[in-house]
Amino acid sequence: MVMLSIDFIRKNPDLVATAAKNKNRKVDIDKLLELDDALRIMLQEIEKLRQERNKLAKTHDESVRERARTIKDKLKKIEEKFKQMNEQHHTLLLQIPNVPLPEVPVGKDESGNVETSTWGEKPNFTFTPKSHIELLDDLDIGDLSRGSKVSGFRGYFLKNKLALLHMGLMMYTLRKLSEKGYAPLIAPSIVKEFTLYGNGQFPWGQSEVYQLNNDDAYLAGTSEVPVTAYFANETLNIQDLPTKFVAFSPCFRREAGSYGADTKGLYRVHEFWKIEQVVLCENDVEQAKQLHEELQKNSQEILEELELPYRVLLMCTGDMGEPQIKKYDIETWMPSRGAYGETMSNSIMGDFQTRRLNIKYNNPDGGSNFCYSLNNTAIASPRILIALLENHQREDGSINVPEVLRPYVGFGVIESPSA
Repeated sequence: MVMLSIDFIRKNPDLVATAAKNKNRKVDIDKLLELDDALRIMLQEIEKLRQERNKLAKTHDESVRERARTIKDKLKKIEEKFKQMNEQHHTLLLQIPNVPLPEVPVGKDESGNVETSTWGEKPNFTFTPKSHIELLDDLDIGDLSRGSKVSGFRGYFLKNKLALLHMGLMMYTLRKLSEKGYAPLIAPSIVKEFTLYGNGQFPWGQSEVYQLNNDDAYLAGTSEVPVTAYFANETLNIQDLPTKFVAFSPCFRREAGSYGADTKGLYRVHEFWKIEQVVLCENDVEQAKQLHEELQKNSQEILEELELPYRVLLMCTGDMGEPQIKKYDIETWMPSRGAYGETMSNSIMGDFQTRRLNIKYNNPDGGSNFCYSLNNTAIASPRILIALLENHQREDGSINVPEVLRPYVGFGVIESPSA
């Protein structure tokens, strides 16, 4: 498993170090390169000793036996040392984040993100609007207290028409994107460790991931994890690129670093449903940028069809994550927060993930390159339900269902049970 190419790091040590600093990550490039130099020298010595050992093995002269034993002992010691140093080298490589594109703004945290566009009018209620928590209770469409009783902190039940709306959202999105040429997948939520290292969630985000009793079984926080690994250790044909998937899966996150934030309601929960767009393309930045905009357009269309006001952010270096070279977030207006809340993320990963997962494609000249990978949230529920319920609530306490969802749910209004 590799990360950034060591040759790239060797040629661009200052660029890599600056990128890590801008992503708030401490890395020791000098130590890595020192180890790499030592390993190269050691490997030459190992090869030289192996050649001599093999040559002596063909000689039956008694006088060379002592030399053969000396070489064998020396080779054993140096190979053990090489293995230890190589593991240290590998660990350092794993900790080096990807290098952002030049157009990515430099910033320490979310304050450095740049708003690039907005869409839709925020609702101007002529009545006092309710929060989604109040609407869940008043319309008998969810139960947070019993959810916590049964599931623990951040547990929830969706009930009645909201349960249908939750499922309708998934089917609407899956169908919409499959009609655009994205191959639909139902992806596994239980994944092996290599997929999480390959995806780039490990080593940085291990505290967010649930590990099962099996030593090599984890619950994925997004179908990006299994779907990006779908072609692990495979070489694709260039004619088959780009490959485009739209994948559904249940998702699980520990939310380990957010116990003081959004403790009530549906904004930050441990389990949710999500549909993810995942693309593999040629090792070409301009093609990746075009696909990035295509993915972005897909997500914006979904929100516009759901009649939800949103804004688009170009994420800065300190808020974009380790594997990304460019990232957009979409935040949707949520009246009870009096602010936009994140609902979609759209990322170009370059060949960071595909190097880790060893996913290549054949070139016409007979060579091969690592693919580029991209991913984008199409829809994640129940968080999106906050925006749907709160923006589409009416004075009589009912909820208007967007026209695009009605064929999937069979109703146009969510009303009080007593209505």
